[in-house]
Amino acid sequence: MPGYIFLGPEIGKKQDEIEAIRKKLAAAPFEETVFYAGETPVVNIANAIQNPSLFTDYSLFIIKNADLLKKKDEIAAITSCMQELESGTTLILVSDEFKLAAGLDDACPKENRKIFYEMFENEKNEWVRSFFRRAGYSIDSGGVDTILEMVENNTDALRNECSRLMLFLPKDRPTTTEDVEKWLSHNREESSLTLFSRIAAGDTAKAIESLHTLLAAKEHSRAIMATLAGCFRKLRDYLLLAKNGEPNSFELKKIGISHPKAKSDYAAAARRYNLSAVDACLALTADYDILAIASGAAWESVLMDLYVLKIMERASPVKQRF
Repeated sequence: MPGYIFLGPEIGKKQDEIEAIRKKLAAAPFEETVFYAGETPVVNIANAIQNPSLFTDYSLFIIKNADLLKKKDEIAAITSCMQELESGTTLILVSDEFKLAAGLDDACPKENRKIFYEMFENEKNEWVRSFFRRAGYSIDSGGVDTILEMVENNTDALRNECSRLMLFLPKDRPTTTEDVEKWLSHNREESSLTLFSRIAAGDTAKAIESLHTLLAAKEHSRAIMATLAGCFRKLRDYLLLAKNGEPNSFELKKIGISHPKAKSDYAAAARRYNLSAVDACLALTADYDILAIASGAAWESVLMDLYVLKIMERASPVKQRF
């Protein structure tokens, strides 16, 4: 089986594709090894791929965060591995980015290189409805909107949160906004959206606590920053609406804010950040994303602490500024 490259921010669909490859390999015993670029020296990764275990029929190697492979010798080593795979070895390069370094992108057959984009709004609605329907549940429009407001924008997070939510739901009536608010917020784990909520409230201690919980759960720093960047872009839209007075529910829903908790978070954030501060936070996010790539995993916690603290510093004590 040849090599593969799976790119893009849609985590769930990438995982489904990898799982399909695992199922193809399941006919014979196989050994799976996962590497994280930036954590394991590339020479060690290449040696492992070129010298697979003698005690298994098949070897599957996955290199995550493959966008961090940027040095010429790293690219040459992994490209060589990809192009010279033995018949009993499969190699998959995975990244949340849309492209890899020049050379790596062309290292496997074009048909095995896929980009998984985030779903459009109408696709997300139908995905949630279908997930509930297949499990024997129904859900009304308000319930769908509330889930999409509270859960990060990828099918992996949606699948996990919806499955957890169903443990508490009745099957004899549609799931409502009230059901989702009651059980999802009660039962959900920490997320990057929770971190934004702490930032919006101006609670530095809780924000750092949320950050460390995410990092301890192996949430990648660049994924956290990507979510926060999305939140600040939405905050910019909120501030532009607020220039003409208090936004109404219809206007807020158009920019993806309909859940009461989200309305509260963005209203709180708008009292602390004006448009120039939002732009500064987005620029800061881009700077720290580059630093995270250059510094590697060893400095991840320190860099993210500094990043969140600087985000908090961009806020103003002024009560309301539009």
